[in-house]
Amino acid sequence: MDAKVRRAGRATLRMVAEEVGVSTATVSYVVSGRAGRSAGVSEETARRVREAAERLGYRPNPAARSMRTGKSGVVLLSLTMLSDPWSQAVAEAVNRALLPHGVTTLIMADDDWEPVLQRQPCDAAFLDAVPASPNAKQRLADLAAAGHRLVIFDEKLEPKDFDVIRSTAMPASRMVVDHLTREHTKIGCLTATTRRTKANRFHAYTSGLAAAGLDVRKDYVEVYPRDAAGAYAAAMRLLTLPDRPTAIFATTDFAAISAIHAAQRLRLRVPEDVAVAGIGNTRESEQMDPALTTVGPTDFFVRLADIIRARALGEDDSPGRLHEFPWTLFVRDSTQPRGEQ
Repeated sequence: MDAKVRRAGRATLRMVAEEVGVSTATVSYVVSGRAGRSAGVSEETARRVREAAERLGYRPNPAARSMRTGKSGVVLLSLTMLSDPWSQAVAEAVNRALLPHGVTTLIMADDDWEPVLQRQPCDAAFLDAVPASPNAKQRLADLAAAGHRLVIFDEKLEPKDFDVIRSTAMPASRMVVDHLTREHTKIGCLTATTRRTKANRFHAYTSGLAAAGLDVRKDYVEVYPRDAAGAYAAAMRLLTLPDRPTAIFATTDFAAISAIHAAQRLRLRVPEDVAVAGIGNTRESEQMDPALTTVGPTDFFVRLADIIRARALGEDDSPGRLHEFPWTLFVRDSTQPRGEQ
């Protein structure tokens, strides 16, 4: 079969069917994502078909499928900060979930999603940010009414013919600040904004310090641009203060990781000289040295990808739903030496 694929240049439905010993109709059901709703295709058969398709390098023809199913074979991801490990993990998980079904993942590297959705057909779209405007919800409802399957990451939005992914980021962020205030009184903050609303992470910093009887020092607050270089520069400014903080609370994992790199550049020990904590529980937070103390949900990216996949493939036709992801504090080496954990 491998030689046949090489001669043909492209694996076909028939080749996959012959490899598994099933009909081309069965292969079509599986690779289009319809097997779960078909009583004629068992889970074992579906697994064998997917494995054979992957082994032979089979990829559905997008144009042919679009004509046959009325689907575009495209999922859009609006990710406002591509340098953030969180955004990268979302893109990787969604692409991994959709690739076996021949669905292409397109990334919009900004939050100007409305004009793109109006002109670009897609089977589903994920938005990681919604403008804080009075008519934002109505604009989303209008897009959903026009047939767009939307999955939106937002702390306050309620579902209305679109799915809402909600985390407990605000109370979880307080958990990080409270963790730091147990051992430190000089706590700096790396934040993308200094707006204080009850739903944002900077409010967790200010309210956490107030609860511990600590004042917010203006020189301990650095606003970073939405990129790793900007976060690194902001961390350097904090760590080179004459009276530098002994701990840093960062509103994202990538900013916290940048702070650790800045500390290492300055020959500061983490956590002995400066403790660092972030938000997100990204893969990099656990893999780096020292491992980063952070807060976030478990299995978030896989579960999010499953929600998007189900919408894109039409496996979930229910009205828009609220999906909540409780967050957990992960205390690691960046705030607590290994021997004390």
